[in-house]
Parts: sequence; structure tokens; C-alpha cells
Amino acid sequence: MRSDVVTPAPSAATSGTQHRLTSRKRSLGAPIRVGLVDDHPIVRASIRGLLEEQPDMQVVGEADCGRAAIDMVRSTPLDVVLLDIDMPRQGGMDAISLIKAKANELGVIVFSSHPEKEYAVPLIRGGASAYLHKSCDPGELLDAIRKVGNGGSYITPQVADLLATQLLPARGMFPHEQLSSRELQVFLKLARGMAPGEVAQELSLSAKTVSSYRARVLQKLEARSNADLTYYALKHGLLD
Repeated sequence: MRSDVVTPAPSAATSGTQHRLTSRKRSLGAPIRVGLVDDHPIVRASIRGLLEEQPDMQVVGEADCGRAAIDMVRSTPLDVVLLDIDMPRQGGMDAISLIKAKANELGVIVFSSHPEKEYAVPLIRGGASAYLHKSCDPGELLDAIRKVGNGGSYITPQVADLLATQLLPARGMFPHEQLSSRELQVFLKLARGMAPGEVAQELSLSAKTVSSYRARVLQKLEARSNADLTYYALKHGLLD
């Protein structure tokens, strides 16, 4: 079994790291410090190459799972974490809450292959500063990093529409829009045909925990089986 990948910049580990983590401030004119979190080395290499061409950005650390991302946040001064959702040994959803607990002012950009309608709203509510699909234009990714790296949020038109819809009274919401982020994640994996045991392994959860989430999802969606979950997801356009 391979070990988690944490690759800090040579200058990252110094005695003042913890102080700098709690304060996201950097020197005037200094580049935005970015940490890359994705379990595919080729994805990290591609993004690193793009960012290294920018005079105002610097990749200072890399990780291949949520667990390694937490270690990176502990040890490396960062302004932005660019984070995938689906990763082994703790995914991005769990990592966001832990990252925000350790460094609340640190900007988190979710960079995912999942459509915005699946996870964007619960993840932004959970502390993410932006949600971008991996098919986005490179310029949009750079704009998001600059905005989030300077303490702001980056909301795409697609995510803005979803957020506006979620602000409507609850009685006008679809049942799946009231699921928690973890319930939604379990629901979509089951709807795609994964067995509960496979879901547990992929999300690093126990089978009992997945079973509890499944029961809650079935109740909230008024479904009786995984086949009902698949039908519901297809009916509402959640399986792209």
C-alpha cells in the first residue's frame, strides 16, 4: 500500500509555521501560495505547470488524499487549497471541514469532475470558497485562485443559480436538496449502482455508517430500494 503523498516546498517547514497558518496574510506583492490536492499525479502536474507560468502564484505543497491534505495544512503556509472530492483514504468532503477547523481563513476551491448540481451547494455551505468543474477554462481557474487567494469567494453563474434556488422556501425544494452533503454523496454513489460495501470502502467509512446514511436517504426521498434511488436520480437529472 502506498503512503500518502505530502510534498511541501523546501522553505515551508520552519519554526513559525503554526503562527502563519492562523494568519493567511502574506507579504505585499508575494505570490499566492497554493496547495494541490488530487489523487492523480498527472492532474497535479498539469495544474502545477499552469500555475508556475503565473508570476503571482506559487505551488507550495501537494497531497494525494484528504488525510495528506490535513497534514499539508498543518505544516505549510497556504493561501488556497485546490481540492478534488473523490480520493482514497479520506475524500475532499471530510477534508474541507477539518481544514476549516484548523485554518478557518484558508480558502478552499473544490475542483471536481462532478457537475455543480451534485455537490456545489452543500460544499460551499460547508466552507468551500468556490466550486469549479474540471472542464472549466484555465483562465477561469486562475481567476478563482486570485479571488479566493485574496480572501474572497468565486461563484460561477451555474453555482449562483443553484444557490438562489436553495434560498427558496423549503416547501418548494426537491427532497434531495435537503440532504446533507454526506447523505447526498452516499445517495449518488448508490444510485450509480455501487454496493454499500463499495461505498464504504471508497469513502473510508464503516459498512454500518453507510447503512445508516442509506436508511436516512431512503426515508427522506420516500424510496424503498436502491433501484428507487437510481430512478429518482435519473428523473431529476442527477446522473450525468
